[in-house]
Amino acid sequence: MSDIITIENLSKSYASGVHSLHDVSLSIRKGELFALLGPNGAGKTTLISIICGLTKITHGHIQVGGYDIIHQYREARSKIGLVPQEITIDIFDSPWKTVRFSRSLFGLPNNDDYIEELLKSLSLWDKRNQKMITLSGGMKRRVMIAKALAHEPQVLFLDEPTAGVDVELRQSMWEQIRTLKSNGVTIILTTHYIEEAEEMADRIGILNNGQLVLVEDKQTLMQRMSTKQVSIELKDPLATLPNTLTPFHVSLHEHKFIKMRYDFEQETHTIADVLDTLKQNNLTYVDIQTEQDSLEDIFVRLTKS
Repeated sequence: MSDIITIENLSKSYASGVHSLHDVSLSIRKGELFALLGPNGAGKTTLISIICGLTKITHGHIQVGGYDIIHQYREARSKIGLVPQEITIDIFDSPWKTVRFSRSLFGLPNNDDYIEELLKSLSLWDKRNQKMITLSGGMKRRVMIAKALAHEPQVLFLDEPTAGVDVELRQSMWEQIRTLKSNGVTIILTTHYIEEAEEMADRIGILNNGQLVLVEDKQTLMQRMSTKQVSIELKDPLATLPNTLTPFHVSLHEHKFIKMRYDFEQETHTIADVLDTLKQNNLTYVDIQTEQDSLEDIFVRLTKS
């Protein structure tokens, strides 16, 4: 799969001395959904703003669709659609006028058939002539997506697209995003709903303090970094753990539960070793339960100070 965005050694600093990005290098593959995660202030919006030409680079190089974002700005920007966090639309315009005007800003000829199809796909067709001020927050956010897609971009940036949207509408929006992806649009997503990234993303990137601390295929990341919490319920209570269990770094809870946090890559002992040791000590267990880390657990571990 070819790359549609390449970022090399990107840094951003301000006259105040604040450094918001530090030597970030990243490639986004054509047609993928890439989730960019990080705590507030990590640099996610700054990175998106730079790629979209809204913020100047301090150091580094970026290409979008093979075009340099500085020296070939118009060509690069024509490849990009941006849905920012803030809703930035004229509240007295209609969705139809807003989307049609946005297309014209890129010097493209009118294509009312395309705009009609776009509004229908986002469930906005019956609202096309209403004033924006009369629409709900979720509908306004859909208009923002339509506006970003008006010029038929190859790349769509979604900066917190479902913030403030109710659960039902959020699920509907994700169905539409899946359709865009299936049509070949590359999607870069930032979100505070980490379960969305876990469900939707092909790859995950995590920014922390302006540095890209991890980029990995989602499935590989989950397999490589996920750990299991194992809870073994004993038949009879114990006052203390036998010394033979000390090497396994287990703990005793409520005198009946032996708990073990198991890291697939780092542990030299297996759960089977613990069970064998229990048998050697004539300790009978009646139940075993396991819980595996979610992407949110991994995210918290990587970004905590």
